[in-house]
Amino acid sequence: MNPLLTVPGAVADEGRDEGVAAHYGDPLAEQRAADRSAAVVDRSNRQLLAVTGPERLSWLHSLLTQHVTELAEGAGTEALVLDMNGRVEHHAVLAHVGDTVWLDVEPGTAEALRDYLVKMQFWSEVEVRDATGELAQLAVVGPDAARVLTTSGVPVPEGAYAVAALPGGTGFVRHMPTRGGVDLFVPRPELAEWWRKLRDAGAAQAGAMAFEALRVAARSPRLGVDTDERTIPHEVGWIDTAVHLTKGCYRGQETVARVANVGRPPRRLVLLHTSSGDDEPLAPGDPVLLDGKEIGRVGTAVLHHELGGVALALVKRSIPVEAELVAGDAERATPVRIDPDSMPPGEDVEPAGRAAQQRLRSLRMA
Repeated sequence: MNPLLTVPGAVADEGRDEGVAAHYGDPLAEQRAADRSAAVVDRSNRQLLAVTGPERLSWLHSLLTQHVTELAEGAGTEALVLDMNGRVEHHAVLAHVGDTVWLDVEPGTAEALRDYLVKMQFWSEVEVRDATGELAQLAVVGPDAARVLTTSGVPVPEGAYAVAALPGGTGFVRHMPTRGGVDLFVPRPELAEWWRKLRDAGAAQAGAMAFEALRVAARSPRLGVDTDERTIPHEVGWIDTAVHLTKGCYRGQETVARVANVGRPPRRLVLLHTSSGDDEPLAPGDPVLLDGKEIGRVGTAVLHHELGGVALALVKRSIPVEAELVAGDAERATPVRIDPDSMPPGEDVEPAGRAAQQRLRSLRMA
């Protein structure tokens, strides 16, 4: 059993984050602490793979969407595994520490990802192991996260996805630019000890509900909740953080290049403002409707301490921002509206490839 579930006030999560605390008695207060000062969140339900061997970087480079052949020791990034049609199968956050590339992934996905990687090993000098039992993940979030780390004697990595070893040489800390704060990977037997150390350094305790609310407000997608079996990287913003557009030779690359250069993704990830509260929350997979027709799906729905009810949703690209939408099934239908600030940038910019095609057509017709 997770020792942090015995912390006074801990209420176990019964959803996707089963195995960690959903909250410690006051989810909104926990959000405020994480948003305005610093909070530590137990994310030890996430899983971890370790890739070792002299060819680890070149081998991963051939399988992932990200450019990692020159991923320096002490650096990290995000990356995806796509299917043949360019749809997202796996999302991982990488850290290169010593002679190991660590990939932390969503709960319940490590086995499938490891199986795929092992099948693609062939004669490469690499080894892939499930390291979930070795290291456990904590997150320190908020504007005072660096102060908490310094007080705890932990080095503060500088730069996007920068990584530093924890004192003692076992575990590491990584800066997370996409949501602020840092991730700590600590020896799993020392999880409770590190929790107390970070709390003593001034971090408030916050559960998965607070973390998810801040993630939604930041419009940061989560695999399997804000994505479905048809999601391509362009639709949810991973084209910017987890895909290298000029590298090749990975599964699904053709779709990535085609949409980036000559097309537009069919859907986009937006933030919805909802009127639903704790009594009738929206759920992942609920339909988003326009005039009774389904035009999208709900992802993560939360109650935010400042924004109220909000949710991430994948909707058709053609839906105007001012559209009057409804989300939920017949028994839980609730009006929703798109937050205009959540619209992806560059909506009016023509893809470079399409613009070139139009210029060629103009020349032919001249």
